[in-house]
Amino acid sequence: MKVAIVHEWFTTWAGSENVVEQILACFPDADLFALVDFLPESDRSRIAGKHVNTTFLQNLPFARTRYRSYLPLMPFAVERFDMAGYDLVISSSHAVAKGVRVAPKQLHITYVHSPMRYAWDLQDQYLRESGLDRGIKGFLAKQMLRWLRNWDRRTAQRVDHFVANSRYIAARVRNAYGREAETIYPPVDVETFCLGGQRGDYYVAASRLVPYKKVDIIVEAFALMPEKRLVVIGDGPSLPKVRAKAGGNVTFLGHLGRDELVRHLQTARALVFAAEEDFGILPVEAQACGTPVIAFGRGGVTESVRGLDAENPTGLFFNEQSATSVRTAVADFEANAHRFSSAACRTNAELFSTPRFRELFKAYVLKAVHEAQARG
Repeated sequence: MKVAIVHEWFTTWAGSENVVEQILACFPDADLFALVDFLPESDRSRIAGKHVNTTFLQNLPFARTRYRSYLPLMPFAVERFDMAGYDLVISSSHAVAKGVRVAPKQLHITYVHSPMRYAWDLQDQYLRESGLDRGIKGFLAKQMLRWLRNWDRRTAQRVDHFVANSRYIAARVRNAYGREAETIYPPVDVETFCLGGQRGDYYVAASRLVPYKKVDIIVEAFALMPEKRLVVIGDGPSLPKVRAKAGGNVTFLGHLGRDELVRHLQTARALVFAAEEDFGILPVEAQACGTPVIAFGRGGVTESVRGLDAENPTGLFFNEQSATSVRTAVADFEANAHRFSSAACRTNAELFSTPRFRELFKAYVLKAVHEAQARG
C-alpha cells in the first residue's frame, strides 16, 4: 500500500504529534502532509526526518506564529492536497485534517482527537479571545464559524472509518457527525514515567496555566487546607490569577523538564486534576509513576482512572469544578488512602502504553483494509 498521513500542523510537540509519531511507526514508508510545518530541528527525528508536504498557508505573513489566525482558509488549504496515488489516507484531526479529499477507491481513516472545537463547543471562547465577540466583526466571525461547522459536518462523510481517542470523544463524534467511532486510546510513554522514589507529604498539580485547566480552584481549595502542601508545576497566562489565590502551603515551580516532572509525580501523594479533557495524558503518566489521581469526573479521565467503586482503585472523582469539591475529594482520598497502591496504578497505566497503541491501531487499520479489499 501507498500510505499518506495528514496532520493539521507541525509547530510544537504535544499529544496529537505523539499519535502521529506512532502512526508513522506503524507505517514507516508513509508520506506526511500538514497545513504548515515549523517543527523545530530538535523534534524532527520524531517524524524520522521526513519531508512534510505543506500548503500555501506555509508562506503567508506571520504564519510561523499566527497560523491559527488563518482558520477561515484552512478548509480550502486542506482540500488542495493531492492524494492521487495513495491507497490509504490516515488523518490525525482536531480541526480540518479529516476534510482532505479522497477518491472513492481510496480508504480514509481518521483518528479524531476532538471534533473541531472552534466551530462547536469552544466557539464563544474563540471569538472572545480573538476580540470578535461583538460588533460587525463579531457578526461576520459568527457567520464564518457557522459555515465552518457546516463544512465540518459535511466533510465527515468523506471518512470511511473514525477512530476516537476516548469514548468521550466517540460520543462527540456521534453528536456532531452522526457517525460511529472505534475507541483506541492515545499512546503514553509509561517507560519514562516509571515507579521510583519515596512518597512525600505533598499533592501535585501540573499543567499549562490557562483558564480551562482550573488550577485556580485547586489552589483555592488548598488555601482552605493550610495543613496540607500543594506543588504547582507549569506556567502560563493565568499564573497571576492562580498565585493570588495561594496560601503559604502552595509552592510554584514553574515549567519543569521531563525528568523533574517525573520525579515530582513519583513522590507526590496524589495528582489533583480539575480540567475536563478529551483524554488527559497527565493522569496516566501519574499512574505510571504509581501515583493516584484526584480528578474532576468528566471527560476522558473517567476512562483512564479507576474510581473508588473499582476493586483496585487508582483514584477518585469530584463532581463540580469548585474549591469546595476539591477540598472534599482530598478528604475522601485521605480517608481511603489504604485502598490505593502504586502497583495497581502502574498496572492500569500500562493499558495505555505506546506498544499497545501501535498494536491496536495497526490491527484496526489492516482489518479495515482487508474488508475494503474483500468488497473490491
